[in-house]
Amino acid sequence: MPTTLTDRFIKSVEPPEKGKRIYWDDHRDSPKGFGLRVLASGTKSFVLRYRAKTGTERIQTIGEYPTPWSLTAARLEAAKIRANVDAGTDPLQRRREVRQELTVADAVERFCKARVDGMARGAEVRRYFERDLLPVLGRRQLKSVKRSEIIALIEDKAESAPRAAALLLAYTKLLFSYAEDRELIEVSPATGIKPGRISSAMKSVKRGRVLDEAEIRDFWIGADAVGVHRLTALALKLILVTGQRPGEVVGMRWDEVEGETWTIPASRRGKTSTAHSVYLTETARVILEQARAEVARLSERRRWEPSGYVFEHREGKPATTAGLSRALDRYADQLGAKDHPDWGRWHPHDLRRTCRTRLSEIGISEEVAERVIGHTKLGVVAIYNQHRYSLEIRAALEAWERRLLAIVNPTTDNVVAFAKVAGGE
Repeated sequence: MPTTLTDRFIKSVEPPEKGKRIYWDDHRDSPKGFGLRVLASGTKSFVLRYRAKTGTERIQTIGEYPTPWSLTAARLEAAKIRANVDAGTDPLQRRREVRQELTVADAVERFCKARVDGMARGAEVRRYFERDLLPVLGRRQLKSVKRSEIIALIEDKAESAPRAAALLLAYTKLLFSYAEDRELIEVSPATGIKPGRISSAMKSVKRGRVLDEAEIRDFWIGADAVGVHRLTALALKLILVTGQRPGEVVGMRWDEVEGETWTIPASRRGKTSTAHSVYLTETARVILEQARAEVARLSERRRWEPSGYVFEHREGKPATTAGLSRALDRYADQLGAKDHPDWGRWHPHDLRRTCRTRLSEIGISEEVAERVIGHTKLGVVAIYNQHRYSLEIRAALEAWERRLLAIVNPTTDNVVAFAKVAGGE
């Protein structure tokens, strides 16, 4: 349908229920055949329709709006393509010839540069491709990969690591979806592959493991007595005290801390694109100072300069979530971790869930408790409720600190005494 494309129109246009819809641009500066294609997925891309010398009508994709293509830049690019067409070339045919030679490894590199490398978990996604996908399919032509081959790859992975297989499938589907959107292939062979149909162990199950009071007490006291690395123990405790994600805690830097506030930058938050401020209770601040002292001790002994990570195990390298998990696996019995009939022993992330659950138990409202752990509201509520809940969050974390005190050291009601317990003093 012809229309004059503007930024306002493009932003407002709704995706079709299925398939695609193309809006042809009738702006005076627009070359013939320039338009906007809107997919049911919501993706908006600029295209150019032209007729090759052979008489075949073609539609070439220029690129997605608004990144990397603005409306003005896309019109200019369309004009260049139209000039080449008028000169007798067929740019889409040339692209298809190049596509015939494109390998899976080439597609992975393009995909990672365009979509993955800037993500918080970008390095992990690349590792999955390099470890599992490329050794099997890397040299294959992208267009030749069959659905059955992808399923076989995932099935093989699922035999030893079903959860990793589910992630590999998710990343592979994103890769081939990207290739389809970029017209590197006609149709993604991974579309519609369901994890549960490959292996029941790959089905996503929402974990509900929460530490009971005995486990909290045994962990808090035992972490400093059974041989757990000092920084690992402190990082685990900070997860329980603040309710933040393990990855955000182990990657914590001193330049993110100012007084009683820890600001986690958007670039380090795995599931949201905004920064998150965390109030640091007295116990949390004691933990940080003990971590500072431990890093100073390690760096002096091993003769390296601290680089700013709060939990810096080695020069320039902080603790890792994998390291936390290994420590818990190794010292599970000494830490009093029970074998839950549904969930097994507790994991680092279960400390965050425990904090969130206990906030509700002590009467903290749903709204405030969600804000404490960094969950954000979506939709209309997020637009109209701009209250930051700073005072409420502080009160919630201080209330949780008092409750944690009662669990760990039930003979005292003094927060200062609890701060000493935080470090095993």
